[in-house]
Amino acid sequence: MTQRVDLATVMDRLAIDELVTSYAVAVDDDDWGAYRALFAREGRADYRSSGGIEGPAAEVADWLAETMRLFPVRQHLIVNRRLHIQDLGGYPGDRAEVQADYLNPMRLESGDGFVSGGRYAFSLLRTDAGWRLRTVVIHEKWRRASGALDGS
Repeated sequence: MTQRVDLATVMDRLAIDELVTSYAVAVDDDDWGAYRALFAREGRADYRSSGGIEGPAAEVADWLAETMRLFPVRQHLIVNRRLHIQDLGGYPGDRAEVQADYLNPMRLESGDGFVSGGRYAFSLLRTDAGWRLRTVVIHEKWRRASGALDGS
């Protein structure tokens, strides 16, 4: 592999990491326009394992906007990212897969809340606008009620 290919791969990895981080920030900050912009035109999201819906990213964003109003405090921590970029004979391709664990504390207006954890499966596509999400699938592994969560 040449240094140019190595540099391109590093740049792809950084861009993909930024995309995954932007996903968590958009959800936590109620920025549904930014959430929609993270997806490729045909992008889909699947939240069924955590009690949600599956569908086109724009429809899921509308559902999230309504549902997340119940939880004024939330923080998605996405860690242990495992990234695989398509390999085209030593050159990076236009598709990538990321598996990443998450921890998600959420608090209701009442102060009660819960913490859940699991794994995200992100499928990405390189577009003219950069890397975008093709699919996001949540695999919730556990959930624990946590009583009053102090968000102050």
